[in-house]
Amino acid sequence: MRDVTYAMGVSLDGYIVGPDGGFDWTAPDEELFRFATDEVRKAGVHLMGRRLYESMLYWETADQDPSLDDLTREFTAIWKRLPKVVFSTTLSAVRGNARLASGSVAEEIERLRAEPGEGEIAIGGATLAAEAAASGLIDEYRPRVCPVLVGGGIPYFPRRERRVDLELVETRTFGSQVVHHRYRVTRQDSSG
Repeated sequence: MRDVTYAMGVSLDGYIVGPDGGFDWTAPDEELFRFATDEVRKAGVHLMGRRLYESMLYWETADQDPSLDDLTREFTAIWKRLPKVVFSTTLSAVRGNARLASGSVAEEIERLRAEPGEGEIAIGGATLAAEAAASGLIDEYRPRVCPVLVGGGIPYFPRRERRVDLELVETRTFGSQVVHHRYRVTRQDSSG
């Protein structure tokens, strides 16, 4: 069965964006960008909400910029090929290799797990990930912890009264002092 993974940059105090909506502190250096590119390469499909979809639209045409370096061109090619499922109540159409979700997060994940296919089911965006987490559908959490405290904003982890036991599978510190953690879900409290 295909795993559902949730990977994003996060501040040390647990937010994916700050109180002002900014996330410039998550901008990767070359080493971290290469790592993120390799993570995206492992995905077979990417689930995302409207805000993340709109912020990632840049990559649909980025390859038209002649000044891009080879690594950025590589990421662009991988991202454009990757199938995407967008969850939105306001969008009527999406571009590129994307489709609008026809069901709930749980229904889409169930459908994707039942279909033949390879690669992980990546999920992006805290709101969407919180919905998947509430249904016990996330298999791995992969926060990339940035050395900054932002004091509020949108939390990486859902705020639910539910226990989830995790096993640390991998950790890596980058030259930029960003620390990647990979946690596998071992047990979830079903009383959530």
